[in-house]
Amino acid sequence: MSTPVLDHGYVNLVETWGSDESIVEAARMSTGKGFQGWDKDEKFLKFLYDNKHLTPFEMAGAIFEIKAPIVIFREWHRHRTQSYNEMSARYVPLPDENYVPTVERILDGCRKAKESRNKQEGSVYNALVVDEIDAIHVRDFVSDEYSRQESAYSHLLHIGLPKELARLVLPVGRYSKMRAGANLRNWLAFLTLRQAPNAQWEIRQYANVVGDLLTEKFPKTMELFNANN
Repeated sequence: MSTPVLDHGYVNLVETWGSDESIVEAARMSTGKGFQGWDKDEKFLKFLYDNKHLTPFEMAGAIFEIKAPIVIFREWHRHRTQSYNEMSARYVPLPDENYVPTVERILDGCRKAKESRNKQEGSVYNALVVDEIDAIHVRDFVSDEYSRQESAYSHLLHIGLPKELARLVLPVGRYSKMRAGANLRNWLAFLTLRQAPNAQWEIRQYANVVGDLLTEKFPKTMELFNANN
């Protein structure tokens, strides 16, 4: 079952492997004692996590299917410890689905850009202050631009341009799909960065869903993670 994210996106848990118990069993390979029950091993799992003995957490993992704007995938792919396979606009036309931020998101983003000392987040020099009316116009402008780009894309496909060239006019707000897999240790590293308050708002929404789905499958590990973040 997919969990909706943003206006057209989702996160779907495809499969998991391992468990909280298997993490303990992997750690106990050195002594041969195995899993002894949570009355004893809850403290042991906490000891592993708190003391950064993280190799046993690589013995579990998950694969997710994600539908998100291409711009979000460009951030996500920076996590090179994950394995990816993405829908290719070279082989199939991408559906006409694009991310349009809400008025509230536009206003909040502009406010934070004005306040930020981070040059990556900040607005351009001497940018105007955006109010609610402006934000509505921005939404309309973005939607109109998407329509123009879709018209160009459809036209190029119609006249016989190969998909690998027609896609050049597509915006980074266009939705794509991918599967991403990693062991649990690396999903925790992903969440540490992408659930952080200074992460881009859109990818935080995806990370929050990933965290919720991992909590269902690895409740004791995620309890430790959430207590430390």
